[in-house]
Amino acid sequence: MSVPRGGGRDRRPRPPRVRPLLPLLPLLRSAAVVATSTTAYFLLPLDSALDQHTVVVLALGMLGIGALLALQAVGIVRSPYPRLRAVETLSTAVPLFLLLFSATYFLYAREEGGHSFSEPLSRNDALYFTVTVFATVGFGDIVPVSQTARALATCQMVADLVLVGVIAKAVVGAVRIGLERRRSSSSPEEPEP
Repeated sequence: MSVPRGGGRDRRPRPPRVRPLLPLLPLLRSAAVVATSTTAYFLLPLDSALDQHTVVVLALGMLGIGALLALQAVGIVRSPYPRLRAVETLSTAVPLFLLLFSATYFLYAREEGGHSFSEPLSRNDALYFTVTVFATVGFGDIVPVSQTARALATCQMVADLVLVGVIAKAVVGAVRIGLERRRSSSSPEEPEP
C-alpha cells in the first residue's frame, strides 16, 4: 500500500471558510458612523450665523455625500458581499444627508427667530421636519413660512429625488456588477449571503 505525498493528507482545494461575523462588519461600521454623526449633531455647538459660508458648507456637504456614494459604489463592485456593502452605503449616506439638511434648518430657524417656520425649531424639531420632508409625509405641524425656508425645503425635496434616483441607479447597478464579478471568479459551491 502506498502512502500519498504529504503524509496521507488530501490536498484538494477546500472552499473558503465563511466567517460568521464577517458579514456583520459593514452593518456595525454603518451603525457606528450614524451613531457618531447623530451624537455630534446634538452635542456640537451649532452657533455660526446662516450666511454664504453656511450655504457653501451645505453645497460641499452635498458634494461630499455624492463622493461618498461614488466611492461606496466602487467598494460594492469589489466587495465579496456586494449586497451587504450596498446596505452599508444606504444606511450611511441617507442619515448623513438628513443630518446635513437638519443642521441647515436648525441654523436658519435660529437665525431668523420664530419667523421662518410655523414654530421655533430645536435640533430635534429640525431633524423631525427633515425626515418628514424626506419621507414625503408632511404632517403640517411644522411648516416653512418664509420664502427662504420654503426655498430650503424645496431644495431638500429636489435633492431627495436626486438622492433616491442616484441610489436606485448607481447602488443597484454596482450590486449587479459585483454579483456578476463574484460569480465569474468563484466556484458555484460558495454560499452567497
